[in-house]
Amino acid sequence: MSRIPSPEVDVQRQQTPGGVERARLRGAVAALTSLAALAAISLVSGPAVAANSAVPCALPRTDAHHSLGVDTWNPAYPRPVRTLNAGMVFLSFPDSKPAVTPDDLVADYFPATSRFFDQASYGKFRLNAQPQRHWVRMPAASTSYRIQRDWDPGQRTRYLTDAIRAADATVDFSTFDIVYLVADPDAPGVDSDATKVVNFDRPVRADGRDINRVVTVFEHHPPDRNVLAHETGHVFDLPDLYHRPQDGKNGDWDTYVGDWDVMGSQFGTAPDLFGWQKWKLGWLDRQEVTCVTGDGTSRFTLEPLSASLATAGLTGKRLAVLRTGEDRAIAIEVRDSGGLDRASCSQGLLVYRVRSGSASGGGPVEVLDAHPDTEACWERSVHPALADAPIALGETFTVPGEGIRIEAEGRTKSGAWTVKVSY
Repeated sequence: MSRIPSPEVDVQRQQTPGGVERARLRGAVAALTSLAALAAISLVSGPAVAANSAVPCALPRTDAHHSLGVDTWNPAYPRPVRTLNAGMVFLSFPDSKPAVTPDDLVADYFPATSRFFDQASYGKFRLNAQPQRHWVRMPAASTSYRIQRDWDPGQRTRYLTDAIRAADATVDFSTFDIVYLVADPDAPGVDSDATKVVNFDRPVRADGRDINRVVTVFEHHPPDRNVLAHETGHVFDLPDLYHRPQDGKNGDWDTYVGDWDVMGSQFGTAPDLFGWQKWKLGWLDRQEVTCVTGDGTSRFTLEPLSASLATAGLTGKRLAVLRTGEDRAIAIEVRDSGGLDRASCSQGLLVYRVRSGSASGGGPVEVLDAHPDTEACWERSVHPALADAPIALGETFTVPGEGIRIEAEGRTKSGAWTVKVSY
């Protein structure tokens, strides 16, 4: 039974002019403490952008939190198109003696998480782990912070303040692009459901570098599969793609995308990122996207999303997009059992809706089921109803309410899929 995924926590960000020198950590920690007064979680994003674009199917980035608009990048987040250094700081508590070592916990996440992003990005991004292989002693008992999924903002701020202050004596934050604060998993006050990303309203200055956000890790040992890949996705402005029931507890969390993206479920059988998300991140360029425009019939070929740059065919197209509104589109990609999707139980043309105006957790992506009356892989899928969603070879699927007919016509000798779209 998979545990319920934890949402990202954000505190309203105030942009400041570039190059303004911040106070050193001691002064910044005092400012961080003031976050306790902010009781509400607010949504963070860049400014709304006009819908016009040089790429006709590129949806605009909106003011929705983690908007999936691809016409511009939100500079508040690091774009993973180069090597980024990820520092791991390990926190122990006076009420518990760690039963594992920092090296044990490093092995829980690396090199697996780095390999995930290396495959997903086709080698365009490298996540370089820089673990601090010693325990940093927190000043208070783990139970005193009342760590939990929907954490009290004041207690969360106290925890972060104590962690950064305690680590500053032995940790050089200046080399980190990403900060993971990893708690002793066996401490009595640690709750694995509290793992999430926390964004600061103002950067915390440490060792000459601004810390804009941290990933708070409270996982069991060993941790849930792909959990750090999911949380790191938020660091790159990717949204939660799962559906959170109204009461936050009961109901199916995986109805939006099922197994088909790690931002939907870290337990999915096909956890590679959607082609649309790769386009946003810069791992697919304009030449790898086919914009289907106008009425009539279009034919094109698509390489499997898992195909490496070296094995992709001559066309190099991995994503097809039909824009259906100001902030809406239909996307088509080929998902097979290669790469990160090697445990997938079906393959074919995966079709999904994208809404750049929908916020994280609000359904910015919805997988469309080409086989709504059947399901697959009930013994291992997080949502069997969508496990057989792709259009298989020779099948045709009509997108509900859009008048778009998609046919998987055939395969080329190189392995690409030939697609016919009537619109």
